[in-house]
Amino acid sequence: MANVISSFETHPDRYKHWSLTFDGDLARLEMNVDEDAGLAPGYELKLNSYDLGVDVELCDAVQRVRFEHPEVRTVIVRSGKERIFCAGANIFMLGLSNHAFKVNFCKYTNETRLSLEDASAHSGVKFLAACNGTASGGGYELALACDEILLVDDRSSAVSLPEVPLLGVLPGTGGLTRVTDKRKVRRDVADYFCTLAEGVRGKRAVDWRLVDASYKLSQFEEKVIVHARALADAQAPRTGTDALGVALTPLTVEVAADDSRTYRHVTLAVNHAARRAELTIRLPKTVGPTTPEAVRALGADYWPLAAFREFDDALLHLRVNLLSIGTIVLKTEGDLEVALGIDAVLEALKGDRFVSEVRHYVRRTLKRLDYTAKTLIALAGKGSAFAGTLLELAIAADRFFMLDDPDGGVKLATSSMNFGAYPMGNGLTRLQTRFLGSPQRIDECQARTGELLNTSEANALELVTFSPDELDWDDEVRVCLEERASLSPDGLTGMEANLRFAGPETMETKIFGRLTAWQNWIFQRPNAVGEFGALKTYGKPTAAKFQWERT
Repeated sequence: MANVISSFETHPDRYKHWSLTFDGDLARLEMNVDEDAGLAPGYELKLNSYDLGVDVELCDAVQRVRFEHPEVRTVIVRSGKERIFCAGANIFMLGLSNHAFKVNFCKYTNETRLSLEDASAHSGVKFLAACNGTASGGGYELALACDEILLVDDRSSAVSLPEVPLLGVLPGTGGLTRVTDKRKVRRDVADYFCTLAEGVRGKRAVDWRLVDASYKLSQFEEKVIVHARALADAQAPRTGTDALGVALTPLTVEVAADDSRTYRHVTLAVNHAARRAELTIRLPKTVGPTTPEAVRALGADYWPLAAFREFDDALLHLRVNLLSIGTIVLKTEGDLEVALGIDAVLEALKGDRFVSEVRHYVRRTLKRLDYTAKTLIALAGKGSAFAGTLLELAIAADRFFMLDDPDGGVKLATSSMNFGAYPMGNGLTRLQTRFLGSPQRIDECQARTGELLNTSEANALELVTFSPDELDWDDEVRVCLEERASLSPDGLTGMEANLRFAGPETMETKIFGRLTAWQNWIFQRPNAVGEFGALKTYGKPTAAKFQWERT
């Protein structure tokens, strides 16, 4: 099966699996999966089961609600099919997919479900899962990402996480973690629930905190509106310019035969032979607008939003389509003062709804970078512009090289955006994570906010890993990149993921750390994907055969 998706962009006019409609401050996001519209041949998306294409549409819908429809305060997530909410990830798709695609698929769906919770936390948009039928596996995990879950009581509809008993794998999009950490289900109850393939219905699902309420079929639609109305009324309505939406217009990109991509503000240059890619963000020539009205007038062309939408698209292309690319070299181009000026506007206008959404979009994209299973090497040479928001790329990198330029022309700078605007999944800023053992460095960096720091000063603040001079630069960077390319990709992925998230553990780091690591391992075990593994025998008359060693 060729696991390649040509574009992560879509639009409601092109949705095959979802419909998004609006009624004042309520929106309805209805899942009605087209069985015959999977991304690849070999499987049918029966029972509202999903593949990556279904989730790309879901991600797009959530983004459009946030940017284009500020009037919305509650989104009702429901099924367009009778007696089934969602059967979860399509098992036959997973059985046909290679290992890397399965893991990247789970990672993307995790990020999409987190986007619902992020919208709830930061955008005043609440999500209500109206389970008008059974929600199993990833379908229940979608419901778990919502603020409230209603389940129809029709004596057959249930919620379940049947992956362990039926498939020999784990719920792939945070179900285990959300059941215990978010819904506070008792561990022994959760243990029983997660081994009960048929799931739990009605009053018991409410008693066990698996859903918030269950209603008879005759009352269900009425109660959905009552709950949605209550969620909406608890949120402040948008007024004035904050009530104006901004359209997310299509990206402009040129795709080359070697998989390189050129956007307006971002370039992805792919070197297949070296198994690496250069990902460069270019600043505009000027700071641009400085008032809410002028920023809003630019809409999706406003540089921070435009550039990071392109950066996000390039990252997803690297993740899913370019598996052999092991190293991403991060570069920036432009005027440091322009970078600082743009950040000053982002900070000054943070109370504006549109600017706030732009900041949150940048934060989510930076998190996507953190969770990408590629080596990240940042290079600051002549003409680079690692300042403020763009400095986050360098701090996110596994190593940061800064040229020791005798003319002092290579500089970097912090801005207010480095000190709280873009927390990582662990709840800390990247500087807090970097300086976990020397927190005084954060105060020192903050005291010099806005200063253009040369290489020596950046070294003194421990912002740089290595600072070769012009004689050694090419060789040291080359050796680093060649060494990285010679190491085991599996070992590097595990090492990088362990080192990037120092500090406290959160629900998000558990999902991406524990879950991704365990799922990565389980997806390669014969009990799941061997000739008689549970994923391979699902839906067939032969039963799974397990190796019984516990390891």
